[in-house]
Amino acid sequence: MAWDEWEQLKADAQKRSAARMQLNHVADPGGGGGATDHGDLTVCEKDLKAVGDAAFSLYTDFHQASDLARISSMKAAGGLTDQGFVLGEALDHVAVRWVDQVQNLLDACAHIYSHLDYTQAVHKGDEERVHATLSSISTLDQGFDQHRGY
Repeated sequence: MAWDEWEQLKADAQKRSAARMQLNHVADPGGGGGATDHGDLTVCEKDLKAVGDAAFSLYTDFHQASDLARISSMKAAGGLTDQGFVLGEALDHVAVRWVDQVQNLLDACAHIYSHLDYTQAVHKGDEERVHATLSSISTLDQGFDQHRGY
C-alpha cells in the first residue's frame, strides 16, 4: 500500500465516522456505544445507583428497627424466664436466631452497596486506561505526519 493510499483511506474513514472510535462493538440502543461524554465503560446508570441507595437505606433503617425488636424480645424472654415460664427460653432462642438473620441481611446490604461502589471505581479506571491508550494512537499518527513533512 502506498503512503498516499494510506492517507486517503484515513481521510475517508474520518469522514464516515463520528468523533469517537468503536472497536468491535455495536451501539446499544438504550445508551452506551460511545454516545456519552463518559465513554462506553461508564457505570453510573440511574438503576445501579438506585439499587445501591436502596441497599444503604435498608441497611440503616433495618439496623435501627431490628435493635428495637431484639431489645424488646430479650427483655420479654428474661421476664418470662424469671417468672418460671418455659416460653421464656423459647423466646430467647427466637431472639438469638433473629439477631443472626438480621446480621445476614445487614451484611448482604453492605456487600451490595460496597460492590456497586467498587464496580463504578474499577470501570472508571478502565475507561481512563482505554482513553489513554487510544489517545496515544493520535501521537503515533502525528509522528507519521511529521515524517511526511506536515
